[in-house]
Amino acid sequence: MGLFDRFKKKTPTQDEVLNKTIVEKEPIIKEDKPGFMTFADYSEKSQSDDWSPGWDVIDAAFAEVYGEQEPSHFATRLEKRALFGGPEYLDGYSIYKSDKGYYHIVTYGMTQLYSRLESYGEDFNKWGYEMTFKLKANSVEECHWAMNMMGNLARYTFTSGSFFQENEYVLGDGSPLELESDSKMCSLLIVEDTEVVGRDSVHGQTDFLQLVGITWHDAQIINEHRTRGYVEEVLEKIKVDNPDFITDMKSERNYL
Repeated sequence: MGLFDRFKKKTPTQDEVLNKTIVEKEPIIKEDKPGFMTFADYSEKSQSDDWSPGWDVIDAAFAEVYGEQEPSHFATRLEKRALFGGPEYLDGYSIYKSDKGYYHIVTYGMTQLYSRLESYGEDFNKWGYEMTFKLKANSVEECHWAMNMMGNLARYTFTSGSFFQENEYVLGDGSPLELESDSKMCSLLIVEDTEVVGRDSVHGQTDFLQLVGITWHDAQIINEHRTRGYVEEVLEKIKVDNPDFITDMKSERNYL
């Protein structure tokens, strides 16, 4: 499976690895977060090896859209993860099949997935969002390149410290989003996911930022003016006949 492996919910966190060599740590004390379990309860539950509160937040958000659908799961290979010196900063991806004719991909790892005392009660859940992508495709296998692309964007954020926000764009270098293809979709716009709603959690706010493919032509015009007004103009035009912002890699349409 290349960079991907079988999906495993519980994997070693950096704290767990470090704790093997730490004899004693200063105790962490935090105020209780209103509306959520107390810090004492969180601390006690954190002793469980199979509790992943951040992971559960993502699953619950998608369950509101897809019900009991069991998505296709892909995990980045353990030895490739940044924790062990590799290039992968995400734990994995889930892919849901929409009855609207696209596959809905979500990342796992931009937020704090596993219990971590330091993360309790924060305003934002690590970077504050997971990435999503709605791809018009015939099979899950046709989505593999998109997961690699999302992994590259995660690596950019983790290594540069620059995170993404709604109504921003990712220019790229003019190459197709799907490398080695002849697609005209070369750049990305960023919106709030049109279906999956963000929510507060015990680790802080967890939003879902959707990536939307656009042509190099439109991206160059946006980049030339460098204003959100042009991003918003393209999004408004796309929304007219594509309200869910589905990326069709066969599209050649320009909006500017």
